[in-house]
Amino acid sequence: MNSVPELVDSKITLHNKVVTLTFNRHDVRNALTGTTIADDIVNTVEWINKTPEIAVLIITGDGSAFSSGGNIKDMAERAGDFAGDVQALERRYREGIQRIPLALHKLEVPVIAAVNGPAIGAGFDIANMCDIRIASTKAKFGETFVNLGIIPGDGGAWFMQRLIGYQKAAELTFTGRVINAQEAKEIGIVLEVVAPDELIERVNQLANEMAVKPVASLRLTKRLMKLAQRTELPDFLDICAVFQGMCHNNPEHLTAVNTMIEKLAK
Repeated sequence: MNSVPELVDSKITLHNKVVTLTFNRHDVRNALTGTTIADDIVNTVEWINKTPEIAVLIITGDGSAFSSGGNIKDMAERAGDFAGDVQALERRYREGIQRIPLALHKLEVPVIAAVNGPAIGAGFDIANMCDIRIASTKAKFGETFVNLGIIPGDGGAWFMQRLIGYQKAAELTFTGRVINAQEAKEIGIVLEVVAPDELIERVNQLANEMAVKPVASLRLTKRLMKLAQRTELPDFLDICAVFQGMCHNNPEHLTAVNTMIEKLAK
């Protein structure tokens, strides 16, 4: 297995083919600007994609917040990631926070967001970039960019409307309204809401249900799910045929089939 990457503002653990990436800047509520969390996400995704033994990624935050998004103190002072003219900011967005959606979009394994607390602005968008979201009752969600006179520069407007539909995404985006975990579940952002002390256990349970599956087919299925969003049916079926041929010729397939036959014979 490839060596685990060394991260700066996040922690990474690996257990039973499941990687957990924990944002570790609770002093700034796991802000994505003024920290190296964006680099940590990108480096983790690149490592996972090059490490075929890994089956699932979990993303969560340490402390009271999942992620507060951009550092508003830096915004107010036009400092750090928010300093400079239009061209400088455009380059900084492309070379900075926009690497997160591009990385997660290319991630080859299922990714689950364990939303432990507020996920605001770009923090909300990261949760929406994941395949599944499980939230603590302490979680809150807000596409709050318009409240600050800016737009979702990390691609949030692309992700949320694909998740819950244009109309509801428009309401949340245009009002900047913050919602609790229960409302997030009701409108389809969150799959489940659990007590804070049950969050990691529940997410690990779900991740392990995936991780015991044949990893090669799990990764190919993730790729198919993404391709289905942007491919016409005839082309998609052609890709499915090739991927299925790959699966039928993978030793994992015969092992899984023989295991199933043994179970049915009992």
